[in-house]
Amino acid sequence: MKKFLIPLLAMSGAMVLQPAVAQDGEALFKSKPCAACHSIDSKLVGPAFKEVAAKYDGQEGAADTLAGHIKNGSQGVWGPIPMPPNPVTEEEAKILAEWVLSQK
Repeated sequence: MKKFLIPLLAMSGAMVLQPAVAQDGEALFKSKPCAACHSIDSKLVGPAFKEVAAKYDGQEGAADTLAGHIKNGSQGVWGPIPMPPNPVTEEEAKILAEWVLSQK
């Protein structure tokens, strides 16, 4: 019995301690300063996420490009107002980018 119980407990502990990877994009969006400039449906300071998803629709590498813009900031992509770098990890930027691109 111990043979099965110990690995089962170890796996359970590992699942509880998973990092923000399991966090969904919407929850991450709400926990970061993104909403100060963006919304899903309408332009605020920056473009609506539906506009972003439409612009990058079907482009290879779009999630990586967008994740780079989220993490490092960008300028001139959507007009003269620059997007500042955001306090996110590479992993969080990727989750956010994939979520934004799903907002069609």
